Amino acid sequence: MRTNAAPKVTVHTLAKMKAEHRKISMLTAYDASFARLIDQAGVDIILVGDSLGMVVQGGGNTLPVTMEEMIYHCRSVVRGTERAQVVGDMPFMSYQASLEDGIRNAGRLVKEGGVEAVKLEGGADYADLAARLVKIGIPVMGHIGLTPQSLHAMGGFKVQGRSQAQAKRLLDDARALEQAGCYSIVLEGIPRELAKEITAAISVPTIGIGAGVDCDGQVLVIYDLLGMNEEFRPKFVKRYDNLAVRIRTAVEEYITEVRTSAFPDEEHSFSREVPRPESATPYGSIRAAAGAGGGPERDPDASGAACIPFPRKT
Repeated sequence: MRTNAAPKVTVHTLAKMKAEHRKISMLTAYDASFARLIDQAGVDIILVGDSLGMVVQGGGNTLPVTMEEMIYHCRSVVRGTERAQVVGDMPFMSYQASLEDGIRNAGRLVKEGGVEAVKLEGGADYADLAARLVKIGIPVMGHIGLTPQSLHAMGGFKVQGRSQAQAKRLLDDARALEQAGCYSIVLEGIPRELAKEITAAISVPTIGIGAGVDCDGQVLVIYDLLGMNEEFRPKFVKRYDNLAVRIRTAVEEYITEVRTSAFPDEEHSFSREVPRPESATPYGSIRAAAGAGGGPERDPDASGAACIPFPRKT
């Protein structure tokens, strides 16, 4: 049972937002904690991106990410989400080899990962797969322009669509995906003018990343938005915080307090005295919240007593 009063975001919600010229917000998440915070902030779509291969696993690109890894992270994000639509990325070689592979693996993301839609990189070449998935009830988000799974063919992470021939191909790709039934299309790393043209030419929402302000919505990787990698500074990313510095500062303070025995102090230690029920401590409010939600109350001396429980979904 959902506890959030806001209605769930669906493909119909997003179509209505485009029709009413309301911008769509989308962010990545790879675990329940980030998903919970992003969802509570009011984001419309959470993408479990194969970008986890870079920002979580530390790889140089997205190619090594497996279906099993995507399913694991999708399940985690779904547990932390109530309002936003959750979309799962189809990783490299989960659909490129055959139509059957694509159908089977998209089904796994929905059935085992719990997502509400899947995202495919590629244009007209994958319109048949998109149409088959839509026919069996799996919503599909397209993705054209700079498609990271094709970085070797593109010669790296380079802006696409600057030439007239490339621009025409991308416009044709967008129309093919629309006709196949895709409910939205990500436009990545293309000129703003082309993104504006595509957005006006198709009836489904466009979600831009490095594609200018004229798209129907925008997406960023949450780690980039929060400034958690000081070395990664692409032109299209705006940093809304600098958590790299703030996290290091907090950890350095913790290390200092541990080494000087300033932590843990009396406030953060248990004694032989049994705590009063529903005490005024932070733990007491956590226990009360857990009990109110129908979950088991936590023993203050139990392992993991400081963890914040996620709402149960039934």
